[in-house]
Amino acid sequence: MSSPQVITPVEMLAEAKEQLRFPRIVAICGSTRFMAEMAEAELRETIAVPPKIVVKPGCDMKLSHDLWSDPVEAEALKVRLDELHRAKILLADEVLVVGDYIGESTRAEIAYARSLGRPVRFTHPEVDPDA
Repeated sequence: MSSPQVITPVEMLAEAKEQLRFPRIVAICGSTRFMAEMAEAELRETIAVPPKIVVKPGCDMKLSHDLWSDPVEAEALKVRLDELHRAKILLADEVLVVGDYIGESTRAEIAYARSLGRPVRFTHPEVDPDA
């Protein structure tokens, strides 16, 4: 007699998205220096046939803002935003890396996406750390 197969939360999420007939979800990753390129990629992915749901970084902490003007608070916020972006990658069906530069954070996001089995595309395939 075999024991019942345990379904992981990730598998349950994938099954729920399929049952709900969700469009594919793409997480955009990359350095925030490419925010304009990310917005363009979001537009193209959103209007593609079939269209996709797009999630991407929600703010650029390199720009001056009252919300992260205090260095201690800014560091705590960066940690929370990194965790949030990993959740976006987990939610996504695929990842699109934007830009011709891969920094430490983006490299970690690519590794995380690949560890989850997410396909990873690049606007500049030559920067793929595993190419």
